[in-house]
Amino acid sequence: MNVFELSAQARDLQGKGASRRLRRAGKIPAIVYGGDKEPAAIQVDHNDVLRRSEHEAFYSHILTLNMAAGAERVVLKDLQRHPYRPLVIHMDFQRINENEELEMRVPIHFINEENCIGVKQSGGVISHMMSDVEIVCLPKDLPEYITVDLANMDVGDTLHLSDLAMPAGVRAAVLVHHGDASQPVVSVHAPRVAAEGDGAEPAPGATPAPAA
Repeated sequence: MNVFELSAQARDLQGKGASRRLRRAGKIPAIVYGGDKEPAAIQVDHNDVLRRSEHEAFYSHILTLNMAAGAERVVLKDLQRHPYRPLVIHMDFQRINENEELEMRVPIHFINEENCIGVKQSGGVISHMMSDVEIVCLPKDLPEYITVDLANMDVGDTLHLSDLAMPAGVRAAVLVHHGDASQPVVSVHAPRVAAEGDGAEPAPGATPAPAA
């Protein structure tokens, strides 16, 4: 199981100028909020975050912020990156309460794509409509990802959010808030056949159309 800990320090100076100076010093300005405490401005080490952010689980795990006043258990709610440089420029962390449900986006892992009936037997094509899903659960039930097995899907089949096998204690957020989980997640469809005029070869024995 992945365990992620970050060292964090209080950030007294705020504003664009102070944030720029922090970034030049190799730090990331951040904020931690939620729980029964006031929001707090903090800073974390950029290279430490950049290294940990390469792990998919970093985005869907409970993290530990080690601070002078004690450790905070948090989840990452937002991570802002520079538009073209490999830099993280700001982070938002939310404190967790073990007895309160939280909402998180977690990735979807599709398995058995190569063994999918519709692909192996009918030459079907898999289309992914979602790559992650927002869920509601207690912190202890937070999954690293949701697994979707495609082995038994045939051509013409579509899996919706309501079809996903969620781990115990985990629900799709859209079902909790709206009562409707009919959004498609993945489908298997017949391959597109190139129409005549798209560069497709004429069928054997076909008579070419006369020139206009």
